[in-house]
Amino acid sequence: MTSAQPLKFEAPDQGEETARADLYGLLATLFYAPPSQQLLDTIASARSEGEGVLEQSWAELSASCKLARAESVREEYEALFLGVGKPEVMLYGSFYLSGFLMEKPLAALRTDLANLGLQRDERVPESEDHVASLCEVMRYLIASDDPLHANIATQKQFFANHMQPWVLQMCDAVTAHPGTRFYGPVARLAKSFFEVEMQAFDMA
Repeated sequence: MTSAQPLKFEAPDQGEETARADLYGLLATLFYAPPSQQLLDTIASARSEGEGVLEQSWAELSASCKLARAESVREEYEALFLGVGKPEVMLYGSFYLSGFLMEKPLAALRTDLANLGLQRDERVPESEDHVASLCEVMRYLIASDDPLHANIATQKQFFANHMQPWVLQMCDAVTAHPGTRFYGPVARLAKSFFEVEMQAFDMA
């Protein structure tokens, strides 16, 4: 997204909102393309405090990263999400909402993005309903200094309209695929995080 800030990682003591933005940013990075060995090593060595399902999912991903090699993860990513013809697992919201790509859900998303002053960078081949793009929008809405758009009401509405109806199904599709080794833990972390977000938005 052209108006979003570059992905960056900050210390966990910067607060809960920074932690949320960072996790959205990390998921965007992992779902957009295969991670580098440097990123795998960074996740493997990252400390995380807390308890509960989200913490367990993070620990699982961290352990997976300690054993992962960038080349094998790249092969897994390409086999799952690219492939020849139809991918093994779809990462696009329109597919889960309508059964097809480039359908009405994408048009509605583009309208909402335009209202937020956001648009897809022409250099990005994926459509806006790719889960990585949506995670990046959420990261922007959390981290932006723009009070008009970066508020909990806007975050809640965007998430409810464009992510909540399908992202858990996508995560389940990833974890259910027999070819997942690295992306199984990624999807379980994503699902745990999205479920926490849904609960928090319900209470907001």
